[in-house]
Amino acid sequence: MSDPQRPRASLRTAVVWDVLEDALDRRVKATGKDRLDVLDTGGGSGHFAVPVARLGHVVTVVDPSPNALFALERRAAEAGVADRVRGVQGDIHDLFDVVERDGFDVVLLHGVLEYVDDPAEGVRLAGEALRPGGALSLLAAGLGGAVLTRALAGHFTEAHRALADPAGRWGESDPVPRRFTAEQLSEAVTAAGLDVGPVHGVRIFSDLVPGVLVDTEPGAQEALLRLEAAAAELPAFHAVATQLHVLGEKRA
Repeated sequence: MSDPQRPRASLRTAVVWDVLEDALDRRVKATGKDRLDVLDTGGGSGHFAVPVARLGHVVTVVDPSPNALFALERRAAEAGVADRVRGVQGDIHDLFDVVERDGFDVVLLHGVLEYVDDPAEGVRLAGEALRPGGALSLLAAGLGGAVLTRALAGHFTEAHRALADPAGRWGESDPVPRRFTAEQLSEAVTAAGLDVGPVHGVRIFSDLVPGVLVDTEPGAQEALLRLEAAAAELPAFHAVATQLHVLGEKRA
């Protein structure tokens, strides 16, 4: 929390950042390198890539959108890390047309599996980009969070449909093509030949609490952050999280 320019304080990313920073620190110690090679697949405008670069690491962002890559370049320059951030156009399916296999210490696969035709293949390809001992940070939409949100909004039929739908969608106008359970993500990581590490629920409460309460009640944001962190590791709350985070490790 000491660096206001980093997004750790965000209610929506604090849990992920805690896990990711710990993974980066452990890879630094394991490799003896101060500067890791990090791949951010589908990294867009650099919401994670730029802060990772500010920690001193070299980040390659692969994204299909030229506009997102332009925004990434601008954000990296404004943050003073343009020399440590490289953007290349591509996606997870043609990953090795633009980056090398076994070339990275850490791979971020955030918000990608929801949109690919074959999520299991996406995880496998991300794993193949890792060096032995490398870490995969996997973040995807959670099924339970969508069901709970629709139900609390009074859309009970949509909640029921999301619960029964194999893709976890609540209707034709649902903007998210696919959602997952913690078990499904863990199985995909295992199938890719990686060891499953910590699993966390993300945005368990923050999407349900009225923003005006968090913004106006003294100490509310800090208390909510502590609550999110405390519940994130508990399997009972994975079932109602808006997002799920799984850390995988490639066997040395």
